[in-house]
Amino acid sequence: MEPREKAALLPDSPGVYIFKDAGGEVIYVGKATSLRSRARSYFLESRWIDAKTGSLAREIADLDTVVVDNPREALALEHSLIKRYKPKFNIMLRDDKTYPYIKLTASEKFPRVYFTRRVKKDGSLYFGPFFPASLARRILHFVHKRFLVPSCGVDLTRTHPRPCLQYYIKRCLGPCVEGLTTDDQYAQATRDARLFLEGRRHDLTKSLEARMTAAAESEQYEQAAGYRDLIRTLEDIEERQRIAAAQGDDTDVLAYYAEPPLVAANLFHLRGGRVVDRREFYWEDLEEFEPQEFVTSLLKQLYLESDYLPKVINVPADFEDRELLEQALTERASHKIEILTPQRGTKRAFLDLVENNAKHSFEQRFRVLKPTSKAIGEAVQSALDLPDEPKRIESFDISHIQGTDTVASMVVWEDGRMKKSDYRKFIIRGLATSANIAPSSTGTLACAAAEPAPQNFATNDEPITLQPAPPEIVPQEQVEILPVLNNLALNNVPPIPPGQNDDFASMREAVTRRYRRLQEEQKPLPSLILIDGGIGQLHAAAQALDALQIINQPLAAIAKKEEILYIYGREDEPCVLDRHSPVLHLIQQIRDETHRFAVTFHRLRRGKRQTRSALHDIPGVGPLTVRKLLREYGSVANLRRADVDALSRIVPRKAAERILAQLAQNQSAEPQKPPARRKAKRQPSQSASK
Repeated sequence: MEPREKAALLPDSPGVYIFKDAGGEVIYVGKATSLRSRARSYFLESRWIDAKTGSLAREIADLDTVVVDNPREALALEHSLIKRYKPKFNIMLRDDKTYPYIKLTASEKFPRVYFTRRVKKDGSLYFGPFFPASLARRILHFVHKRFLVPSCGVDLTRTHPRPCLQYYIKRCLGPCVEGLTTDDQYAQATRDARLFLEGRRHDLTKSLEARMTAAAESEQYEQAAGYRDLIRTLEDIEERQRIAAAQGDDTDVLAYYAEPPLVAANLFHLRGGRVVDRREFYWEDLEEFEPQEFVTSLLKQLYLESDYLPKVINVPADFEDRELLEQALTERASHKIEILTPQRGTKRAFLDLVENNAKHSFEQRFRVLKPTSKAIGEAVQSALDLPDEPKRIESFDISHIQGTDTVASMVVWEDGRMKKSDYRKFIIRGLATSANIAPSSTGTLACAAAEPAPQNFATNDEPITLQPAPPEIVPQEQVEILPVLNNLALNNVPPIPPGQNDDFASMREAVTRRYRRLQEEQKPLPSLILIDGGIGQLHAAAQALDALQIINQPLAAIAKKEEILYIYGREDEPCVLDRHSPVLHLIQQIRDETHRFAVTFHRLRRGKRQTRSALHDIPGVGPLTVRKLLREYGSVANLRRADVDALSRIVPRKAAERILAQLAQNQSAEPQKPPARRKAKRQPSQSASK
């Protein structure tokens, strides 16, 4: 039966209709109060004047429907099916960022709190969303400082000999070291943090007051004073929230700017009368742009599954399902929600402001306006979930040809530009480098710090003093040469056999050498370490940092071709950035510069090796002597035929004897080539001679 005939037989009931193409793929999902009327309208020739409807109607090969009891059920089912099938004729939400949450790993023995933008069903508790993202980070800082629940990446399934720096600055109870805290004490801290994050301030205050009284009665006055200060802080936070709530309702304002097929939209969040955050959305394939359908689709995808709903949503255009969507959102939020289209006054003026911002976003994205370095830094922080805005990024790459002349490069991006004076080159020697590191006098573990501060490091093994080899300096760059480490205990990392390719071991070696040097010089770590490669190279770099006892260091890798970012700690959720994203452009620029620097150094090394003569391998013969001999004799072959007396006029006699002896030895060691057979001349035949 043809789709047109199926549509004529549909019931006059609310439901959802699904259009499919000839291959059975879902190409459009819609809802209707009357399935028969809505589905039949797509096959009326009068509607084919509209380009989108005409294109859709030409591809419809089959029609499915789902009948529901009421329009609200149809609204929810339509949203669910669009998320499931992602039909090409539906408008899909494309967001450059997600909302920030705070994650409490309740399933662990020692739960920790983290900043995250991804909510997963992993047994953890998620709190949020927070506007702006800095609010979530301030709350995390409060949890660290007041409840001593950390956000570290230390393996807490085993004990460690020493705690990290967070314990010493009183931001963690130290569950990683046996004896520093008890299970009950840590569980109580976790319960307090959970009550705070859930907003149950009254219950938390009552619990703290009881513990304050008990501590005072047992004459633990310092502990009682700590509880008192925490209670006062919680009361102050609650008072500020009441003041903010009295200043105005929570409002979201949505606006767009379109030059089909390119569209940009902005969503502003107002909380307590102040703008606290903004989201940007982009489309590149909306050939036919219909404002009403666009606004409807956007609001459904934004709010039907949102954890937090504002009281007012201002939009630039009214649409058919406005009342129905208001009812669905009100039922979900347990408070009245209004969707308004302001026509005048301050609300209209603010909507115009959001439209201007949408236009600016459009121009910045699609007309390639260069954003400021601060804007790029904030975008990188948001995309990669960094604790702070990145000030310095160090990037590594490996270059070789089938395992020969293997080198590594490190380039630096700092304060919005490449810093060539800090570039480094590494000659990979193929030695295992995850060796024991000498502990510092303070014996504390290294933690990545955004601010320049001395770093302290520790290890379980006996100290070994490493003497760095003097580097070879070249203009604006530096080549670090790995010293030969005698009697060095290796941590199960085999050396690279000569001529074999092991990118992972090479990356471990380069990263180890770089950050061991920073340890010795007590210099700060970068905001981000970027690896040119995939998950294997990322884990190799992480192993090197772990061997150096460096924890909480932001680390990421960018895979070639796919341009996918893998962030250490959540490799199963790779970051796929839009091809117009300034963050991707920055990461690509750094990656390409790292690759160029590594390849250039590799070619230089390979060229030098290929132009070496046998004279370079003779002990006691330096580059000046080699040039002098070759200038006089022209080649090594002519030099072999010289006698000692003639050669003594250029170099000392003993050196001349040593050179000729070595050349003769090299010649005897070379395999003798069999003499080439001469082709016999063809004798002319008798008939030809005649």
